[in-house]
Amino acid sequence: MGTLNETPMSERVHIALFGKRNAGKSSLINAITGQSLSIVSPVAGTTTDPVYKSMEILPIGPVVLIDTPGIDDDGTLGEMRIEKTNEVLRKTNIALLVVDASLGLSNFDDIMLKLFKKKDIPYIIVMNKADLDLFKTEKLETKDTIWVSAINNTNVNELREKISKITLKNADKTPFVEDLVEKGDIVILVMPQGAAAPKSRLILPEQQAVRAIIDKDGIAVSIKDPWQLPDCLTALSAKPKFVITDSQVFKEVNELLPANIPLTSFSILMARYRGTLKPAVIGARAVDSLQDGDYVLISEGCTHHRQCDDIGTVKIPNWLNKYTGKKINYEWTVGHSFPTKLSKFKLVVHCGGCMLSDLEVQYRYELAEKCGVPVTNYGTLIAFLHGILERSIEIVNN
Repeated sequence: MGTLNETPMSERVHIALFGKRNAGKSSLINAITGQSLSIVSPVAGTTTDPVYKSMEILPIGPVVLIDTPGIDDDGTLGEMRIEKTNEVLRKTNIALLVVDASLGLSNFDDIMLKLFKKKDIPYIIVMNKADLDLFKTEKLETKDTIWVSAINNTNVNELREKISKITLKNADKTPFVEDLVEKGDIVILVMPQGAAAPKSRLILPEQQAVRAIIDKDGIAVSIKDPWQLPDCLTALSAKPKFVITDSQVFKEVNELLPANIPLTSFSILMARYRGTLKPAVIGARAVDSLQDGDYVLISEGCTHHRQCDDIGTVKIPNWLNKYTGKKINYEWTVGHSFPTKLSKFKLVVHCGGCMLSDLEVQYRYELAEKCGVPVTNYGTLIAFLHGILERSIEIVNN
């Protein structure tokens, strides 16, 4: 999984703490981490926005702990806090429902438990303040419940172990590219480093691909520009197993690469990794149904500075306009902003989502499906618009 500093937030297990005001969520985070990361106050409602803290819990590895505001807040500010809490639910891998043990489960806690079950989120009921003498509830241990004292550090290690068991039980995930590579395989990676590329580092899908290939004792050969591809193929002593390209140069790489060498993109591999490739393919083909005046939403998961030739705001609209010949209206979202009402759109085009958690990406796809709106991603759409979709998904469908 990598070290705490190396692992991006999108790849960490997200553990969120929910509960009423003053149930001790912030104190519990401090106890779990062994650090004073969250503000603790006897005044209810001290936490006003979700607070994200990175740490490492063995044997899970790097995780993100999310301290949420109290779910029983009243008034306009309370409604905003509750909405923020609902946003956190969309990215939660494990939920900790923190309850004041001296008061027991409330109606608010029952509502949260129903939400966890409805969204199929694994959860632990943490009966906090177990150092107090008076309880209105019987102290019963269950597989979903643990009694702790954040102040006295009672049962905090046991809580960590309980979290670890849930995480390991739910650890199965589609590989990024590992299952496509065997020992000795050569894989060429085409990775343009233009003005929008981050300085001094590769983007996450490029890092994942290189690491996966070398972990399988394969040979990762990287080039920056498509025009280098013919010389690269000539210099190799054996034919590459396949080529992975940045989607922006899909067309150029496809034209230069012999037909007998499989080709795919980082974005398509990311969609498979996230479990969204099938709907992305269906969504790309829905482009043929676009008409004059239709609205298309283009959503970018990260918030990088826009460049003059930005893929989301410039290149994809230009390619779509050229392919369809229609007058299309475009709207954009960035970062964690994503509309809950999508009915006005005829298509949603999402980035690869490498900076978002699996759950957040899946939520957006499921929301689009619920609204009856096709959704695709950058790489799948670009492959379709350039007539190479079938070639680009062949290797991952075998």
